[in-house]
Amino acid sequence: MRSHGRDLGWLAVSAMIGLPAPVLLFLVVASVPASVVAGLGVGFFAAAVWVTRRLAGVQRRRAAAVLGAPVPEPYRPLPAGALARLRVVLRDRATWFDFAWAACQFVAGLGSLVLSATLWLGAAQCLTAPVLQAVLPRRAGYDPLVLELTGRSPVLSWILVPIGVGVAVVAYRLPRRLVRGQARLAAALLGPGSTAVLAERVGRLTVARAATVDASAAELRRIERDLHDGAQARLVAMSMSLGVAEDVIDTDPAGAKALVAEARAGAGTALAELRDLVRGIHPPVLADRGLAAAVEALVLDTAYPADLDLRLDRRLAAPVEAAGYFAVAEALANAGRHSGATRVHVTVLDAGAALHITVRDDGHGGADPARGTGLLGIQRRMAAFDGTLRVSSPAGGPTVLEMELPCGS
Repeated sequence: MRSHGRDLGWLAVSAMIGLPAPVLLFLVVASVPASVVAGLGVGFFAAAVWVTRRLAGVQRRRAAAVLGAPVPEPYRPLPAGALARLRVVLRDRATWFDFAWAACQFVAGLGSLVLSATLWLGAAQCLTAPVLQAVLPRRAGYDPLVLELTGRSPVLSWILVPIGVGVAVVAYRLPRRLVRGQARLAAALLGPGSTAVLAERVGRLTVARAATVDASAAELRRIERDLHDGAQARLVAMSMSLGVAEDVIDTDPAGAKALVAEARAGAGTALAELRDLVRGIHPPVLADRGLAAAVEALVLDTAYPADLDLRLDRRLAAPVEAAGYFAVAEALANAGRHSGATRVHVTVLDAGAALHITVRDDGHGGADPARGTGLLGIQRRMAAFDGTLRVSSPAGGPTVLEMELPCGS
């Protein structure tokens, strides 16, 4: 009943938000002749736009709370200068969609509230029809509709009771659907259009691609540096040892044997370094057995207790698996290195069209992608696939990383 009361309150506020619509639309219509006659039209129009945008902003926030997703403002940036601003507002698609929403909201807001109230009133009259039929005099100054329909027949009045129950059920369930309908109306008319959404998405992917290219270039430089300073240096030393052994093998067999043994040890060390380097680029378990086994191996290798909820029964595309693997690896490393966590819970869920990964730790919180390269790296990995990273890390914890990677069905 509490949620139903909130829905009715939501509808009441929506009706009040829609009430000014006739006045606002009148100001818009009147602004044209007013401009011609007395030059007042610009003021009328500006006032209508200002009020409509404020009401639309309130409805966007309310719709976002209902739908669970933000409804962004689609307005163009306003330049300096009154005339330039007026020109932009007049040409902005969002301005006229705001007025269209105001007209629709006037009808939908009042209609929804009146419909809900009428249903409850009708349910109450049907449920109390036998009582009303018995209590009210034959010639009452006010006859409820149910008594007019039954002709004051006791039998017919009792038939209305189950009808009243059905009407009450409809009256109870309908407001939730009306609330969601109005929220969707606001999202459709007050949010950015498909062109703006596409342009914003292209811009975001362009930035993400540039960041990914930069990260790839930095990773290649790191690999080159590791090869130069590690395995390559050992291979050069091994080659020199073998060359010296070749020169002294006839005159000093024992020394040559020692040099060959030293070269063999260097070869083993170089091979181990190359394996570590390859494992950092693409772990063998990920290539051989897929993301599920690779994440299991990560969780088993953590230095603190970790729980794993794995719901992934198929192989995904190799780039998606690599991005998911390294995102989990970075999140686990951050939890142990920065948050002081004593326990971590990892969830990997295959939702068909997207891969959902959640890493939750019980550390002290305060994680911020803007202050660290680890979370920023995860964010860039997600963005490269048009994925998302949501961070919730209040002071005192817990820290929750929610990642979503589109992966197709």
